[in-house]
Amino acid sequence: MEQKVAPSVRQDAFPIPRWEFIALAAALMAVNALAVDIMLPALQQIGAALNVESENHRQYVITAYFAGLALALLAYGPISDQFGRRKPLLFGLGIYVLAAFAAAFAPSFETLLLLRFVQGIGAASTRVIAVSVVRDRFGGRQMAEIMSLIFMVFMVVPVVAPAMGQIVMLFSEWHMIFIVMAVSALAITLWAAIRLPETMHPEDRRPLSVMSIARGFRTVLTTRMSLWYTLASMTIFGALFGFINSAQQVYVGLYGLGVWFPAVFAAIAGMMSVSSFLNSRLVVKFGMRKLSHGALIGFLLVSAIWLVWSLTGPVPFPAFIVLFALAMFQFGWIGSNFNSISMEPLGHIAGTASSVQGFMQTLGGGMIGAAIGQSFDGTTVPLAIGFCGVASIGLVMVLIAEKGKLFRGQHDPKPAVAEVH
Repeated sequence: MEQKVAPSVRQDAFPIPRWEFIALAAALMAVNALAVDIMLPALQQIGAALNVESENHRQYVITAYFAGLALALLAYGPISDQFGRRKPLLFGLGIYVLAAFAAAFAPSFETLLLLRFVQGIGAASTRVIAVSVVRDRFGGRQMAEIMSLIFMVFMVVPVVAPAMGQIVMLFSEWHMIFIVMAVSALAITLWAAIRLPETMHPEDRRPLSVMSIARGFRTVLTTRMSLWYTLASMTIFGALFGFINSAQQVYVGLYGLGVWFPAVFAAIAGMMSVSSFLNSRLVVKFGMRKLSHGALIGFLLVSAIWLVWSLTGPVPFPAFIVLFALAMFQFGWIGSNFNSISMEPLGHIAGTASSVQGFMQTLGGGMIGAAIGQSFDGTTVPLAIGFCGVASIGLVMVLIAEKGKLFRGQHDPKPAVAEVH
């Protein structure tokens, strides 16, 4: 059995400019944010129109989407490692567009949840393949820099999507939100079909067999850095999902922001975008670990302050928004760096690695987020407990990954060995 070591960075020429590659990869990832954030202002109307009695049950529109996304992630990685990145990506985007169009005409809440589940299945292709094409091209600190820039552009969607949804609701009904979602995704699909080249090199293709898939999964799950940083990302993303699930209830129901809800939501997303830009500038100099470990500790401290304040009484809106903004700023330094660290040793199976990691982050994070969201009781206490809890667990997982030593200097790890059959 011959063995080779996969290079961490591709040095050959690339047919589209760097800025367009970043923008396109960000747009592909953004269809997920669009599927969630644009409809947040419509959850109340959807619940009323489709006879959803419980306010917390409206969150299932988001939960169903994440469930379909998580389950399909396992399939797209091995498929893209066999057939390349382009075909599975365009296939998944097609499912997403069709499901979004159909959701506009859903006659019942159950039908809407089913279509949202299907939409998530289609969207999984973008989550897996956007990360895979970046890892096909870049490694180490370069990947962290590119992922930070992608995340910065990606965060434009949470900035504008709730406002788009609010504008649609002013002039139409909730059905039109799904039409806007479908048309936007169709435009991104055409852009990818025309401009995105195949990034996977033929020598990296893996056979689509049970044994090959099992070996790939085993490699991901037995690589210490990959496993524990993925689990840490999963817990931190759980906090974000939890807030997204209950954002409308917090901003509108608890703090009475009304039509100003999209503006405040956009401001927080803008803070995360600024954070990602700063990370892209700093990560090359300081390394992924120093930045992300410091941000994780900061995230934990801010969450602890928020929790103590919440337990002593209602948190005034100005204090809440400052604490939450600080937490989300540090989230921008955690997400892209953790993802890059976990992908670094797995370049030769980028599709499968992204698939397994995405499945764990989305399903696990979605379940954590659903638990946090469903525990909403009209106060910020459940959210504060959730944020502080996941930050503590995430720190433990990073300590396991790093064998108890934080802030280590960045080392280029030995690439994982790929089997050639």
